[in-house]
Amino acid sequence: MNEITAFNPTGAEIQQPETMPHSIEAEQQLLGAILTNNDVYDRVASIIGPQHFYEPVHARIFEVAAARIAKNNLASPVTLKAFLEDDEGLKELGGPRYLATLAGSAVASFAIRDYAQMIYDLAVRRDLILLGRDISAKATKVEIGSEPKEQIVEAEQALYKLAEQGQSESGFQSFLKAVTEAVNVANAAYQRDGGLAGISTGLTDLDSKLGGLHKSDLLILAGRPSMGKTSLATNIAFNVAKAYKRGILPDGTEGAVEGGVVGFYSLEMSAEQLAGRILAEASEISSHKIRQGDMDEVEFRRFVEAAKALEACPLFIDDTPALPISQLAARARRLKRTHGLDVLIIDYLQLVRGTGRSENRVNEISEITMGMKAIAKELNIPVIALSQLSRQVENREDKRPQLSDLRESGSIEQDADAVMFVFREEYYKEREKPGDHDLDAMARWQDEMSHLHGKAEVVIGKQRHGPIGTVALSFEAQFTRFGNLVKPWQSNNSSEEY
Repeated sequence: MNEITAFNPTGAEIQQPETMPHSIEAEQQLLGAILTNNDVYDRVASIIGPQHFYEPVHARIFEVAAARIAKNNLASPVTLKAFLEDDEGLKELGGPRYLATLAGSAVASFAIRDYAQMIYDLAVRRDLILLGRDISAKATKVEIGSEPKEQIVEAEQALYKLAEQGQSESGFQSFLKAVTEAVNVANAAYQRDGGLAGISTGLTDLDSKLGGLHKSDLLILAGRPSMGKTSLATNIAFNVAKAYKRGILPDGTEGAVEGGVVGFYSLEMSAEQLAGRILAEASEISSHKIRQGDMDEVEFRRFVEAAKALEACPLFIDDTPALPISQLAARARRLKRTHGLDVLIIDYLQLVRGTGRSENRVNEISEITMGMKAIAKELNIPVIALSQLSRQVENREDKRPQLSDLRESGSIEQDADAVMFVFREEYYKEREKPGDHDLDAMARWQDEMSHLHGKAEVVIGKQRHGPIGTVALSFEAQFTRFGNLVKPWQSNNSSEEY
């Protein structure tokens, strides 16, 4: 792989170094175009840099030219001559005369981006070859401190980093294009009779606050343990997958016209446990009964029927623990390519690993949230990431969560488009049960419990696209199910008010 074997006429074997992918002619013509017309530099600056040139002299010429253009100074063969006169590499190519030769071989300005993309692609190929060699060399060395699994993770992280660099900036777009896209989003909502611009969560009041789950958004769903974060996430996943209908989209492509394909990273629970929760909700049988196998014949039949109905749901679960953000992104891309992907849920954020380069946990969390936001934008899907809250909530009299309660809150709050907190006051009130001897306190406690029973709140602490506030939901603990809370004026008793 590293060498090409050739033979001379005498029959003696000669070892020739392998030629890496490159195009000297493309580099010369691109540099010539820049030196004859500095304005074209702006067209290629977002695609390539000095590091993408194969010939080191060309890299230095590009670097000096870019530095002068950035200062609004002329970059031409004459002005660059003073900076590169003593360059040994340039002397070997003919000295300052070589700069004039470059200017003479300039490519037409309309083709400059194509040449820049070609130079960039060849540079990526060289990086891939070097990365492959590095992986091969590490795999060849059998060392105690270098486990194959660790080498795989390192290789994936290196490839992820290379892929991230490969996303050239789109740059500015015209206001007309941006307005057209905004009108298309508004039109989609209008066509639904004033409905949602995004994917429905299946929870009416939450949808009305969020406007559905919007593409390219990162939504954080946070809460203390036992508040029901995972339950709410599985409910949303089930509702979206259950509503999935495929059809022709307004842009003419085929995709989800209702609901969507859901990817669920369950880093804490196994796929079987997660499926058990969803089955409990769908079959309306207590998750405890399902785990114990304590079902009568009618319930078991209902359970089997629910399982059959769920088989067709496009819900994909990955329960690999401690996934690095690079693998998480790679697997999401693969799922989108093979089965489609409309919503991605990650349970939960603090269990995802960074690249391992940062010893600071806050920096690592920042890298993870930025990676999740990048996934949302790249795949053009909503990403819901669950998050733990710090213990300081427990020390307050009012246990309702706030943005400051987020663990390593700075980066999470900053990168998220929406931050939501799951809060069940019933959970805390239940633990304040007074002694049986205090009858007055017991009566008050029972009255408060009856008022709070089966109710939950989703507190929207941040939202870029809409209002903040609180959404009231119902919660059935036995089925681990959140639902739409019936308002007093919607009940049968007050139908005349409705």
